[in-house]
Amino acid sequence: MTEVTRQVFGQMPQEQGGGVVEKFTLKSDSLKVEILSLGCIIAALEMKGRGGEFTDVVLGFDTLEGYTRKHPFFGAVVGRVANRIAKGRFSLDGKEYQLFLNNGPNSLHGGAKGFDKVLWSPQVLPNGVCFFRLSPDGEEGYPGDLKVWVTYTLSGSELAINYRAQASRATPVSLTNHAYFNLAGQGSRDIYDHEITIEADSYLPVDDTKIPTGEVASVQGTGFDLRKPVELGKHLQKFHLDGFDHNFCLQQVQARRFVARARHPPTGRAMEVHTTQPGIQFYTGNNLDGSLKGKGAATYPKHSAFCLETQNWPDAVNKPHFPSTLLRPGEEYNHTTWLLFSAA
Repeated sequence: MTEVTRQVFGQMPQEQGGGVVEKFTLKSDSLKVEILSLGCIIAALEMKGRGGEFTDVVLGFDTLEGYTRKHPFFGAVVGRVANRIAKGRFSLDGKEYQLFLNNGPNSLHGGAKGFDKVLWSPQVLPNGVCFFRLSPDGEEGYPGDLKVWVTYTLSGSELAINYRAQASRATPVSLTNHAYFNLAGQGSRDIYDHEITIEADSYLPVDDTKIPTGEVASVQGTGFDLRKPVELGKHLQKFHLDGFDHNFCLQQVQARRFVARARHPPTGRAMEVHTTQPGIQFYTGNNLDGSLKGKGAATYPKHSAFCLETQNWPDAVNKPHFPSTLLRPGEEYNHTTWLLFSAA
């Protein structure tokens, strides 16, 4: 049985549109998830360790104020297009579109005020919560009205996130959740003792602004071969990597499949990722620098969390040989990601 409760979490500042932010708590015997109506943010996720004690394993803030200031998309749903679009530009049906540049020369995670920074309309379900918003034509430079539904449901130790969207005009769409995990517990110093597995035979090399070069490269014989579990800290050292911020190319089937696992041997905590999406961005918190005060006054230094963001491939709107990110009128964008938590 899943218990769902709601409470007021805070009030948005007037200069950000005002409005009440609610927090929804989804609770089962093995998992407790707190989700905000601001940005559909996963603000806390408490899971059991080997000894049965609950620990919060996602980075974030204790109060709304933290989330209304600049932060690296902690726990949020990002869109209209997750990840980077080169120079914030794309052509569609003969027309050029220019987006806001918020990541060096590129547009990242929907622009200046993406889906992470807006209030969504919630509807409580027996085992979860569904958030809705209408992204109006021209928002952040994107064409067409886009209706979006993000549904979180909790069943035992499995959290499912379903994304649906419908467009009035052709538009690129790629949605993901940007939760930062540390299975040792949020506020732990690093993730070097985590074991990571990603079920991908290829990945996308990137240029110095993190835009894919267009090559789809084999992981074989490289530091990107994560098909067998690797201990992250030792692996980064062995391959002289500063961290990961790369898209791994998944099997191109629109069915649920296992794509990644993170495991923390000292506590026995593990998280499996299953998805219908064509890609997964593995990010090791390279840009965290300890400057943000998080939950319980924790600081979040570099490599103190990881993200496994299921999504379409970055810059796909400009790369015809990548899986298409275009949604046209009469079609429906519909993807689900399942996170399974365990302790052994």
